[in-house]
Order: sequence, then C-alpha cells, then structure tokens
Amino acid sequence: MSQATNQSWGGRFSEPTDAFVARFTASVTFDQRLARQDIQGSIAHATMLSRVGVLTDEERDAIINGLTEIQGEIERGEFNWSVPLEDVHMNIEARLTDKIGITGKKLHTGRSRNDQVATDIRLFMRDEIDVIEVELKRLREGMIELADREADTIMPGFTHLQTAQPVTFGHHLLAWQEMLARDHERLLDCRKRVNVLPLGAAALAGTTYPIDRHVTAELLGFERPAENSLDAVSDRDFAIEFTSFASILMMHLSRMSEELVLWTSAQFDFIDLPDRFCTGSSIMPQKKNPDVPELVRGKTGRVYGYLMGLLTLMKSQPLAYNKDNQEDKEPLFDAVDTVRDCLKAFADMVPAIEPKKDSMYEAARRGFSTATDLADYLVRKGVAFRDAHEIVGQSVAYGLKTQKDLSEMSLEELQQFSSIIEQDVFDVLTLEGSVAARNHIGGTAPNQVRAAAQRAREALSLLQGQA
Repeated sequence: MSQATNQSWGGRFSEPTDAFVARFTASVTFDQRLARQDIQGSIAHATMLSRVGVLTDEERDAIINGLTEIQGEIERGEFNWSVPLEDVHMNIEARLTDKIGITGKKLHTGRSRNDQVATDIRLFMRDEIDVIEVELKRLREGMIELADREADTIMPGFTHLQTAQPVTFGHHLLAWQEMLARDHERLLDCRKRVNVLPLGAAALAGTTYPIDRHVTAELLGFERPAENSLDAVSDRDFAIEFTSFASILMMHLSRMSEELVLWTSAQFDFIDLPDRFCTGSSIMPQKKNPDVPELVRGKTGRVYGYLMGLLTLMKSQPLAYNKDNQEDKEPLFDAVDTVRDCLKAFADMVPAIEPKKDSMYEAARRGFSTATDLADYLVRKGVAFRDAHEIVGQSVAYGLKTQKDLSEMSLEELQQFSSIIEQDVFDVLTLEGSVAARNHIGGTAPNQVRAAAQRAREALSLLQGQA
C-alpha cells in the first residue's frame, strides 16, 4: 500500500489520491465537530464487543482509556487534525492506534464508517435538540409571563395591516405562544425518530460478527436499533425533518420579528426594546435599530435553503450509502446553530419588551376598531346583520367626514343612522367594553387571557413531563 493512501481503505489502490481530490473529498474540517459523539459511540461499540467476546476485557479497557485521553486532547485543543485521514473517525482511530498500538485497529471490528457516521449524527442531533428544546421552553415561559402581565393592555388588532378590532397585548403574545407550542411538539416528535441506532448495520448489509445491537442501543440511550441495515446507513429523513421543524419555527420567529420591527418604529411606537438588543447608526445619532429581530428575520431564508438543499441531496440517491451524504453535515450544523442562537436571542429579549400602553391605546381608538361591536349591538336589538352592517358603514363614513371615532359621537349623531340606538350603546363602543365582551375561551377578555396563560403554563409543564 502506498504510504500516501488512506490506511482505512488504501490496500487495493496502486497510487496515492491526488492532493486536490484528497482535500475535495475530505470532511474533517467540519465533521470534527462530531468528535465527542464519535468517541461516545466508539466506547459503546467496544463495550459491546467485549460483552460478546470479540474483544477481551483488557483490549476494551485499553481502547476506552485511549479514547478518553483523546477526548481530553481535543477539548484542550492539542489534537492534530489531518486532512489526508479524511474524517473525524479515521483521525481518532489513527491517534488511538498511535497511543495503544494494534489493539486500536480492532475497534473498527463489526462496523463501517457508514453506520458510524450515521450514529454520530444522530447522537449529535439528539444532544442539540435537547439544547434547543430548553431555549424554546425558556422563550415560551417568558412569553406566557409577559402575556399574563399585559392581559389588560389594549392595542389594535389588525387584518391586512389595517385596524380591525381592539385586542390586548397579552392576547397577541399568546397568539405567538400558540405558534411556538406547535413548534415544541414538532421538535419533540422529531427527536423520537432521531433516537434510533444505526450502529451494527455496518457498510450496508450488517456484519458476520456476533454483535448485540440492543446492548449498544442501551449504552447510548437509543430507544431501539434500526430495523433495516440498508435504510440505517442511508436514511437522512431525521435531518430533513429537523430542518423542516427549523424552517417552520424560523417562519414563526420571522413573523414575530416583523411585528417587533414595525412596533418599534416611530410610526407605530407600540413598544421599546432594551438598548442591549439594538444598535445605532454610524451617521444618524438618533437611530435605535432593532437589529436582533431584523437578523432573525433575515436568517430565516438560510434555514429554508438548508431544507431544500437536504431534500435535493436525497432525492435521487439509490440505496444504500453514497458519498453525496457527506454534504448533509454543513447545512445541518448551521441550521442547528442558527435556530439555537435565534431562540436564545428571543428568549432573552421578549420578556424585556416594554409596551408603550398609551400609544397602543390611542392607536386602538383610531380606525373605528369598535365598528363590529356596534353592528353586534344592533343585531342584539333585532336588526338583521346585513342591515346592521349597512348602518355601521354609514356611521363610519360620517366619522371619516367629521373626524370623529364612533365613541366620540353623541347619541343624537348615532341615532340619525338608526333610531334603535340608545344610551347603552356607549358600553360597547369603548375599547374596554369591546375586549371584555369577548368573554369566551380564546377571546380577548382580560380574564380569558389570564386563564389562557395558565392553561399554556400547564400544557408546557405536561409536555415537559412527556419529553
């Protein structure tokens, strides 16, 4: 075997790999991130091999001790990563052999880099999902608490970005929370399909050694071994599913970001974000830019791209493993980092939002936001809804002409459109009366918002208990 060929596969090759091809096909520059999971999987594999008699206890201990020392070298930044060794697996195995001799070469018995990398990625994704889940939970908790505090804070609700009906800031925040609740369920559901062990599938057809995959699964905390060796080494559905979750989550965060950007503008002036989440302008001293939500909104596109990239990566691959799958890691790694960082930023920022209650209230008074309440009032007085709609439309036209909100009109002014209107109409034309009247589950009444916040807390606690 040529000295320049890779020791893991170079036996049948008569010349070394071209230097450019070696760099082009190597993955160690990015998959070294899987080192901890690779060592974790190798320790479990060696332990299992000793239990079934393929390795002696002495060989097992030498391998485990060597791998533990290598983990320390990596954590201290002392490990020398080699591109000619291609990937994280062969770098660690080569170092193990340097440390403990020929016993290090026995570690790869009964496995392939195909099932090894599939196991590493699943271990990595399981770890990262758990971290992301903590940040998502923290964001939901902060959002629920802020919603509870702001259950009485009136603001305009919008459709088509036009004033529609009054709601409360707490009610609006709980709408965001509902989006995140669905994301949370999707994440935990994705984790179930990540938590399946590929190790033991070997290259594609299993191994002739008397391995016990249930032992390995138990040692690594997997729910079960994968059922089919061909599928085990080539499946990347779990990566696609995670980026699908990530794309939906980022879409939700982007929608929230858009509203935060609007609300901090001088034109809306609904909220203030603490200075630590904003930046200034290099030329305009008065500027306070909402950079965190803007960046989250911008990063959404890259996560969408990773989802499409992984779908495209897998769409034409025959069974089983193909080199194409090396391209799964970089988009997956960046999607993980992006989602984790965006959630952390939001979990820190959202509880610190300071609503400008007076501005919100004044905005809700503009745009005839209680017009529907007037129509409902007329219906309760016996007017057909379509006729009530017409009456209110005439009232609004009058308000536009006179620059008066419905609540600012006198009884006589309102009665010119319908004699049915009486003094009690002003109970429903106030913003407070409007939000309080929607006193049903899912409604805007402050007591319903507080009840919804409590249900959200309980649901979050229950979801945690099931995780």
